[in-house]
Formats: sequence, C-alpha cells, structure tokens
Amino acid sequence: MATSTKDATNAVIKTGGKQYLVHEGDEVLVEKLTEEKTVSFKSLTDGKTVKASVVGPEKGPKLIVFKFRPKKKYRKKTGHRQGLTRIKIDKISA
Repeated sequence: MATSTKDATNAVIKTGGKQYLVHEGDEVLVEKLTEEKTVSFKSLTDGKTVKASVVGPEKGPKLIVFKFRPKKKYRKKTGHRQGLTRIKIDKISA
C-alpha cells in the first residue's frame, strides 16, 4: 500500500486526557496549557514529533449548573467556563 502525502503529515497527539488527530497547519482547541510559546508532542501511532505554537488562551462555552431540592426551597444556580488553549500545528516530522 502506498501512503499519500496527506497521510504522511498527520499524527495523533494526546493532551489533557484526550486524543486529537492533527495535520500540519491545523488549529486545535485543547485543555489549558501553561504559558509557553511552543509545545512539542509525540505521536501515539508512529512516534512522529509534532511541533506546535500557542495562539492564545480562550474560554469554552458557558455551562449552567442548577441544583434543586424539591419541597425544601433550595435552589442554587452557578456557571462554569472551561479554560482552553488554541494551538497551531507547525510541523510534523518523523
């Protein structure tokens, strides 16, 4: 089987307990990373090295948490926004 050029430039990276299939030039939202300019990952499938640059921090969508107990006059409403980091995949090398 011959591999195409698109297959040669993809990798599976793991960060924040999740796995992402990435290609060169992709922008991916991942769990919040420490303040670094560049990040490197190791591909889970074939050991490729993935270099990425941090675009910037973002926040996820607002989630409403509503707690309620019937017949007790207990109502509590809070919100949550997950901290995320957008990264741009610069280079995938073998």
